[in-house]
Amino acid sequence: MTEMKQLLSLKQTLQLVMTPQLQQAIKLLQLSRLELSDLVTNEMTENPVLEVTEELPEGGERVEGQPGESELSMDLDGKERDPLTRSEREAEGKSEPGFEEIDWDKYLENYSSGPPVPGSRVKPTEELPSYENVLTKKTSLSDHLLWQLRLSSLLEREQEIGAQIILNLNADGYLVADDEDRLSGKNVLEEIAENMDVSMPEVERILKGIQNFDPVGVAARNLKESLLIQARHLEVENGLVYAIVSTHLSELERKNFQSIARALKVSKEEVLDAVRIISHLEPRPGRLFTEEKPQYITPDIYVYKLEDDYIIVLNEDGLPKLRISPYYRRALGEMARSGDARSYIQDKLRSAVWLIRSIHQRQRTIYRVTESIVKAQKEFLDKGVAFLKPLVLRDVAEDLSLHESTISRVTTNKYVHTPQGIFELKYFFNSGISRTDGDDVASESVKESIRQIVAAEDPVKPLSDREIVDLLKKQSINIARRTVAKYREMLSILPSSKRKKMF
Repeated sequence: MTEMKQLLSLKQTLQLVMTPQLQQAIKLLQLSRLELSDLVTNEMTENPVLEVTEELPEGGERVEGQPGESELSMDLDGKERDPLTRSEREAEGKSEPGFEEIDWDKYLENYSSGPPVPGSRVKPTEELPSYENVLTKKTSLSDHLLWQLRLSSLLEREQEIGAQIILNLNADGYLVADDEDRLSGKNVLEEIAENMDVSMPEVERILKGIQNFDPVGVAARNLKESLLIQARHLEVENGLVYAIVSTHLSELERKNFQSIARALKVSKEEVLDAVRIISHLEPRPGRLFTEEKPQYITPDIYVYKLEDDYIIVLNEDGLPKLRISPYYRRALGEMARSGDARSYIQDKLRSAVWLIRSIHQRQRTIYRVTESIVKAQKEFLDKGVAFLKPLVLRDVAEDLSLHESTISRVTTNKYVHTPQGIFELKYFFNSGISRTDGDDVASESVKESIRQIVAAEDPVKPLSDREIVDLLKKQSINIARRTVAKYREMLSILPSSKRKKMF
């Protein structure tokens, strides 16, 4: 019979527990300026204790009745200051002189119905157009095609089928099946015919009509069909164009003109004449209507050169300057020692103080990391990308006595404006490649060298990867052909066979 015993033992373990405050501080480090601004806005909505500090007037002198220097109620090191200034206490309950005397109804009436802009031809008695009548937007591909569909001679039911075809086109103007249709084994036309209870021949007839809309070649199911439609529309008499597009499109992509000539039993010159015509066709019919929204980057840090030194300035435009609300600080002092209201305000105060500390710590860490990068990459800032030095996260982490993961978070989605342009902070971290003269060169500098070599090559006789390797050796950069091919692909540079210009 087994004897059962109950034993009590102690075991000491060391475990790292991440508090919610620490998790918030880590999260703030990797946020971009826009994300941080959104987070602060949300926190201000949820936490009544937080408020935005009003900017001091020019000259730095406080005006009577304005909030004083209590945005944070603490310094960067966390030491609290007096949360209320004398001017704030004296201004409590007071309003600006003459505020009540202003006739706001009359002011707003005059403001909203003021005279027209000088130089305009609109008479004062005429009604100005509404904002909706002067706004505009770029016409989309679907809007352009639907407009042509409504002007066509098709019946109402046929226009409904045509609208379904148009609404299934992608941004390039092609009629391609989505993932769901591919899984079901149906193409787009079959799906439209089934949903609208019409025959496939009728759908295909309407499709052919849309393919002749402007831009010609739209609503094609693949590149070959689009190019053939455009060639027919241009009334191309060269039969080689149809033959090349129909049966030798892959060789055309590889610029294997000699193989095309042999297969079609014509001369290479005749093939080149046909290729000239094909090169003027549009492979993406919807290109003109594609709204490619520009991406605007606002730098987080500015680096300016002043004589022989560089100055780092954090960009805090658009970031609200937070402080603890004096009202809630006073309310907390006047409340009883216990109660739900006091507990609520205390929790919100702690949350607000920690958020402000975390934001200040984030800004300070970004500054220190940028300072370390500038110190390491000063030659790049002076002379350009060819002088970028190899740098890894460990180098900056050891310089600042921080963890590598912290450096990684700080450099994520952060941009710096330098005399050489705007770069993501991660741009300055790249591996090193040994040179024959003993010094290391940054991989980004090697990419720049490859880009310059290709830009200066003869387009009729483009350089192969092996020839680029030989030219890099003359610059004391010794790398393998595979590395050149990898960097070339990263730079979106085509192989030499596809870079060759025939005419």
